[in-house]
Amino acid sequence: MPVVMPIYGTRPEAIKMAPIVAALQASSSLDCFVTVTGQHRSMLDQVNGLFGIVPDHDLNIFEPGQSLNGILTKTIDGLDKLFSVNKPDAVVVQGDTTTSTAGAIAAFYHGIPVVHVEAGLRSGDLFSPFPEEANRKMTSQIASLHLAPTSTSRDNLLAENIPAADIAVTGNSVIDALFMTVDKNVPFTDPLLEELAAAGGRILLSTTHRRENQGEAMRGIGKALARIADAEPDLTVVVPLHRNPVVREAVMPAIEGRPNILVTEPLAYGEFTRMLSISHLVLTDSGGVQEEAPSLGKPVLVMRENTERPEAVIAGTVKLIGTDEDRIVTEVTRLLHEQDYFDSMANAVNPYGDGQAAERTVAAIEQLLGLGTRTADFTYA
Repeated sequence: MPVVMPIYGTRPEAIKMAPIVAALQASSSLDCFVTVTGQHRSMLDQVNGLFGIVPDHDLNIFEPGQSLNGILTKTIDGLDKLFSVNKPDAVVVQGDTTTSTAGAIAAFYHGIPVVHVEAGLRSGDLFSPFPEEANRKMTSQIASLHLAPTSTSRDNLLAENIPAADIAVTGNSVIDALFMTVDKNVPFTDPLLEELAAAGGRILLSTTHRRENQGEAMRGIGKALARIADAEPDLTVVVPLHRNPVVREAVMPAIEGRPNILVTEPLAYGEFTRMLSISHLVLTDSGGVQEEAPSLGKPVLVMRENTERPEAVIAGTVKLIGTDEDRIVTEVTRLLHEQDYFDSMANAVNPYGDGQAAERTVAAIEQLLGLGTRTADFTYA
């Protein structure tokens, strides 16, 4: 049978690849060999463990403080050696990470068709988000099959002269992963989070890690969180803080020591989906959270100036607010105190998927390899 090799290396990729790996492993016409790079290490392993994935190959490239060029070169070198011995019939890369682009380049140089999951996202600014916008545009130039999550992403690809026959609209597999996980009600490893869940009070969930926000903007985010916590003593601000020392040094000085700000280590995916489900609203600069939270009816304020995920902004469940300290405070306060405004954002209409993206993905790969036909494209009302 034809061999399909998913390649991924970070926690976000692992989450979105997990349903696809499961669907590939269930296919009667394809063999699936999972390769991980280890761009993230412990967070990647957590997600694989949650979904029961045991990689067939592990490049294990992780080093503390590694550069983007280091990730790129080590990934290409490792895959070059792997493909010389084990050449799959297609590789599957996801999204916009350095692992994704390196995997696509390495496969292309070996003449292996590249399947790009979550293709066609565009912010319109090559340097924001950085390096993700450039990564996904480079991957689009060499992919054989483009799996766009939405019709907007498909239209972006068409505008770049990607042939329509090479594009399928699948929905985003992050929604598949969310549905697979949220009902498990995964226990929190931090007992303070269990106490918070039992208390049932209002929770503001906040995450920040974007490279373009590091520095003064991120210090302003920390100050804004402190002001919100001081003004709203009945609100608990939960901050699963990224392990990057640059992030911690920027955010922690303003928020440490406040009784209603709970700083935790990054949450394992199952715990994060549970926290998302019990939160009142979300403040983030993450891409994936913009896709997940609308499925759970959570308003999302995005601390970025632009987004490659405009669909939820148009639908009204996500709002771009930038990183200005005063504006963050104003927008969060408004959601906390204006019920009509909150209700207008807290709807469960999700333009990103219906939980069937992995099924559509496998069907499109089977067609690419001459084994079947695609299913109908994902649409939403």
